[in-house]
Amino acid sequence: MANLFITCFGLLLLVVLVSSPVASVPLEVGFYRKSCPSAETIVRDTLKKAAASDPAIAAALIRLHFHDCFVRGCDASILLDSKPGKPAAEKESMGNKGVQGFEVIDEAKARIEAQCPNTVSCADIITFAARDSVFTTGGTYYSAPGGRRDGTVSLASEVIKNLPDEFFNATQLKTNVARKGLSLEEMVTLSGAHSIGDSHCSSFSKRLYSFNKTHAQDPEINKAYGEYLKSKCPNVKNGVDPVVAFDPLTPTLLDNNYYKNLVSHKGLLASDQELWSSDLTRKMVKYNRNHPRKWGLEFAAAMVKMGSIDVLVGKQGEIRKNCRAVN
Repeated sequence: MANLFITCFGLLLLVVLVSSPVASVPLEVGFYRKSCPSAETIVRDTLKKAAASDPAIAAALIRLHFHDCFVRGCDASILLDSKPGKPAAEKESMGNKGVQGFEVIDEAKARIEAQCPNTVSCADIITFAARDSVFTTGGTYYSAPGGRRDGTVSLASEVIKNLPDEFFNATQLKTNVARKGLSLEEMVTLSGAHSIGDSHCSSFSKRLYSFNKTHAQDPEINKAYGEYLKSKCPNVKNGVDPVVAFDPLTPTLLDNNYYKNLVSHKGLLASDQELWSSDLTRKMVKYNRNHPRKWGLEFAAAMVKMGSIDVLVGKQGEIRKNCRAVN
């Protein structure tokens, strides 16, 4: 029965994707069933091995997928290394500070190339790794369509202008995701990924020490939570930039605790807490808090839709042999 549910849900997600305005050409579930039938299994096994020694890697891979898709689409441009004498690549941008998981993708790609040379794109490997990371951390399993091709351009200068800022208000967040073909509801749903992983103190320390002329600390922060954050992030400027878990209670479990935290004024980033503060999104936060299973299903569907943003397909782009460099 469980397998039947997963299969039916995967078909539902595929319908969502095919009808989505973000995908100009539909991707396909089981895209490598003939050309490289072991591809998804290799990615899953590689993730499990990495997660066994570093449980935080799953959150990192979900974030890697998001940061890739929001800049030039889901084309693995975030994986490309900078070249001497050329403009800096995406991963050099401050907007990608702390983004990790590159080595996991490298290992999966090397193992796949050994079995199926020049067949599986780095963009699809990121997508499969993110899907498996969702499931590994307790989220809903879903079928991830494949067929993406790899991009050949990566520019650090494009990162900040495409990623949502941690101090965006709800209107700015809505505008940002709308450019990617996502709705405000899908943005709130995807924000639940902040129930796992962590953030550098520099991303939110302004909320603690220099929020505005009237309040040194953001009044939207729960006082006890503010003191906790200050203990983790002393107001020092010596280059030290610790990380703090988005959810101190279940930092490696993908659940709807994120929304409970927002209602309790314990959102880590200003843009997190804004979802509860704003009339545009408060009802959505409340709904996700009260309906964990429904949120899990909608999160999976939103991940599939995000994975179709501006994809390269057919003869566009290339299939990289090495995810860090164009062929």
